[in-house]
Amino acid sequence: MSDRRDGLPAPATAEVKPLWLKAAPFIFLLLWSSGFACAKIGLQYSPPMTFLALRYALVLVVLAPLALLLRPPLPKRGVDYLHVAVTGFLVQGIYFGFSYFAFWLGASAGSVALIVSLQPILVGLLAPRFAGEHVGWTRWTGLVLGLIGAAIVIFARSEVEVTSAAAMICAVAALAGMTGGTLYEKRFGVSQHPVTANAIQYVVGFLFVLPLALASEDMRVDWTWQLMVTVLYLVVANSLVSMTLLLAMIRAGEASRVSALFFMVPPMAAVIAWVLLGEAMPPVAWAGMAIAAAGVLIATRNWSPKARPLTRR
Repeated sequence: MSDRRDGLPAPATAEVKPLWLKAAPFIFLLLWSSGFACAKIGLQYSPPMTFLALRYALVLVVLAPLALLLRPPLPKRGVDYLHVAVTGFLVQGIYFGFSYFAFWLGASAGSVALIVSLQPILVGLLAPRFAGEHVGWTRWTGLVLGLIGAAIVIFARSEVEVTSAAAMICAVAALAGMTGGTLYEKRFGVSQHPVTANAIQYVVGFLFVLPLALASEDMRVDWTWQLMVTVLYLVVANSLVSMTLLLAMIRAGEASRVSALFFMVPPMAAVIAWVLLGEAMPPVAWAGMAIAAAGVLIATRNWSPKARPLTRR
């Protein structure tokens, strides 16, 4: 239970973590990682920006009656709207938008996954400057192990090739979007009701990807049951639940620790693709998954880092 007016669980203390925070990393990893296999299925029936526009529009359709029913509190200041919108633009617009554009331009799944897997390293490098966090050598050990493990899984499962400069630029832009979104949310994020925060962010994402779809695609959609099941899962599990957990974890803990979870996304996504799509999992990929898991365990343990206080403007 929570007595907060914004409806979110109370922030965790250094001594006792609430149950929701303990379970959040595992739920987030499962739902976020499953989104890759679902997206791969969905893109068989719709071009990428059209698919994202459809996904974001349905998220807003779900959120509208919830907002009318719950009447969640709105941000108190105009600048709070701006901060939520910037995080939404960086994650929903830049990260997802450019990831899908990279695939559309011919980048392999392995190459995009490898580039995006650099996100925890960038957050670790930038967190002291932008989020006031000290990242010690123990956490750096975990981050490096996580990157090595993720790279082993990616190289074991798929061919990593550079198909075009434009595709690689899009993949790097996606990496910058998630990195920037994580650091911005930690630096400027203000606790908001999940319905309010998601509504603002998905409006921003929809307004970003829709013009791209109109300008670059024929917006043709094959309305099969596979597409509908995929979109509905992505709307509820990947868009609403996962994003709510991600933003809550960033506000409750250190940005570098939360970002380390992304090293486990490629290995877990590989397992889910193996189950749902029958994609091969070579023995060396399982070894890489174990290394990544060990790195994440080291990087996310509570080492009680000393965070420098931030001066909010």
